Amino acid sequence: MSEGKLLIGNRRYSSWSLRGWLAVRLAGLDVTIEMARFVRPGPTPRIMDTSPNGLVPYLEHRGARVWESLAVCDYCAEIEPSLWPADRIARAYARSIAAEMHAGFRALRQNMWMNLGRDFSGLGRTAETLADIARIETAWAEARQLFGANGPYLFGAAFTAADVMYAPVVARLLTWRPEISAATKAYVDAVRAHPLIREWYDGAAQEPAEWLVEEYEQTPAAPAA
Repeated sequence: MSEGKLLIGNRRYSSWSLRGWLAVRLAGLDVTIEMARFVRPGPTPRIMDTSPNGLVPYLEHRGARVWESLAVCDYCAEIEPSLWPADRIARAYARSIAAEMHAGFRALRQNMWMNLGRDFSGLGRTAETLADIARIETAWAEARQLFGANGPYLFGAAFTAADVMYAPVVARLLTWRPEISAATKAYVDAVRAHPLIREWYDGAAQEPAEWLVEEYEQTPAAPAA
């Protein structure tokens, strides 16, 4: 019998669900994964009736109730401390860029939404979105330079909570294909090849056609010349 549950939304679209699911899997929590198919127009009743903030992911584990992806990461790190770097200075940097992701990059979220089944190459490139991507590339490059010498991820060989928080950005870059540096591409490729990311993509590909959400499937207009 499992020790709780994790409620998530559509794997194809739900960036925050991906974060919670990765943290739970990396920490080895024995929970049942429950899917709430998104309803449009929202909100989705199953999520509203279950999660205190009406959003996913939502975790119940051994009597604890946890919502918001960054809180799920921190809770999972109490059980599996390697989710944050062991070194104090590296851990401070990891927490900072994870919090920056949680609170920021609004233009990227709005203009390059997560859709694991489409190719939107060349689209969504507003000035604000490209500025978000540039800031993310800078943060990734600095993390890799300062702390990531011994492996392919932001803090080296371990896939940490910082990688968890940025995994949906990797998915966006793969879908929308903005211009990125060679170093960024190497990191994107490493994350995409991670076994849990492959598993999530496989699950998204298996979702039935009736789960598609029109607003996330429409091809956005090309940028003005």
